Amino acid sequence: MKPTNSELRKQARMTLEGHWGGAVVATLIFFIVGSVLPNISLLFPLSEAGQVSWNLVWSFLLIPLSWGFCIYFLSLLRDQNPQVGSIFDGYKDFVRVFTTMLLMSVYIALWLLLLIVPGIIKSLSYAMTPYILRDNPNVGAVEAIHKSRLMMDGSKMKLFLLYLSFIGWGILCVLTCGIGFLLLVPYVQTSLAAFYEDLRKEEAAQMEETVVESVQPAE
Repeated sequence: MKPTNSELRKQARMTLEGHWGGAVVATLIFFIVGSVLPNISLLFPLSEAGQVSWNLVWSFLLIPLSWGFCIYFLSLLRDQNPQVGSIFDGYKDFVRVFTTMLLMSVYIALWLLLLIVPGIIKSLSYAMTPYILRDNPNVGAVEAIHKSRLMMDGSKMKLFLLYLSFIGWGILCVLTCGIGFLLLVPYVQTSLAAFYEDLRKEEAAQMEETVVESVQPAE
């Protein structure tokens, strides 16, 4: 029986027990690199075009970091005791990670330009791409995105409801001047990793069942 979103969140909380310190530090580093450091350019007299170029370059450089941050919590869920520095692992496979994550973002952006709802649906369809990229070192950008679409077939609404379940926590975090997000973000990321692991196990079980049926002698 498939676990409910409530059970996935419980699994995430159990995973984070004893690991909150590392998870919070990883989240803090991610926030600093992603939000604080880009604003250093404000200390220098840049033209408008220069500021735009700086922001664009920095956004591109952050893509592998966002992937590594996501994968950190997958490793945590798998009890692999990842180091905080592993959030930078995306730069070790820069081209593949950068290309895949950028292509995924472009696809979502193009769908959003058409209509909001199709864009949201596609973002849910592509949500497992980072994890697939991690578990399949030889898979390229297009194939990873395609695999995510297949994996998410029939599960998009469940993932959407999982996202919605964190809205209340998000409001409380805002009331703490944002400090609460240092706890909420690890909780969300670990829950998403648990969601992927469940889909992966279900997919493996279906493949095994197919193999067994194919080798059974005909009556």
